[in-house]
Amino acid sequence: MQIEQVKAYLLQLQDSICDALAAEDGEAAFLNDEWQRVEGGGGRSRVLADGAVFERAGVNFSHVRGAQLPASASASRPELAGRSYEALGVSLVIHPRNPYIPTSHANVRLFVASKPGEQPVWWFGGGYDLTPYYANRDDCISWHREAAAACAPFGDDVYPRFKAWCDEYFYLKHRDEPRGIGGLFFDDLNEWDFDTSFAFMRAVGDSYLRAYQPIVQRNKLRPYGERERQFQLYRRGRYVEFNLVFDRGTLFGLQSGGRTEAILMSMPPQVRWGYNYSPEPGTPEAELTEFYLQDHNWLAESQLEKHSS
Repeated sequence: MQIEQVKAYLLQLQDSICDALAAEDGEAAFLNDEWQRVEGGGGRSRVLADGAVFERAGVNFSHVRGAQLPASASASRPELAGRSYEALGVSLVIHPRNPYIPTSHANVRLFVASKPGEQPVWWFGGGYDLTPYYANRDDCISWHREAAAACAPFGDDVYPRFKAWCDEYFYLKHRDEPRGIGGLFFDDLNEWDFDTSFAFMRAVGDSYLRAYQPIVQRNKLRPYGERERQFQLYRRGRYVEFNLVFDRGTLFGLQSGGRTEAILMSMPPQVRWGYNYSPEPGTPEAELTEFYLQDHNWLAESQLEKHSS
């Protein structure tokens, strides 16, 4: 098993994403915060705040060890409960200032569960998803096109399978709506050999900027007013609800005694909740839930648009 190679890749990925986002922002820089964990391991949190483009961008690397897998990590694999573990990954959340730029999230990670006298059990996980406030077809289609391209070398079934998993996972059951327009999600990935699984994790990690940066560039100069800002803050509440109630990464961090500041850096700096709010029919705000937050095959819609033009 090549844990040091995985670690080297993850640190390089964190650097490359931070460099690209800082250049895109053009005003603020990432602060670097290295930390150690008493139970074993540590990490490097990098946060950009109050930029021209990004209100908050957090890109976190962690490599932690523990004597016993937390419940969130063994929920789908109860036979591994009680094993010691090693986990390393990069996780990021980007909260842009302009409401026309979607929030985005990505992470890639490796888990290793060990037990004396037995071979270690390893698996990869990760993916990325997009949470728009004022969505448009071009952004949705290009996001999913990059996700599909990253998956293509690994089999025709990979993108449809992990796209469906993302739609299922990033779903707010208490709201009966998805968090956004999806992307990719995979976990417990060890169906291939280690080298192939690691290559897939790299393909996903490397494709994130290709998927997200053009969307930022297309939208960052669009004018907006207080109406758009207030709707953005309201919809950010959905993001907070998901992260605190359902997100396995947040739960793992808290259950494993992780560093709270690093775990909760994914939260938006400003957010609001409105009681029983419903947007006016026919408005761009209503279009978000009535059209964009419905089940779509964005690649198929891309082909339909191409043939009709």
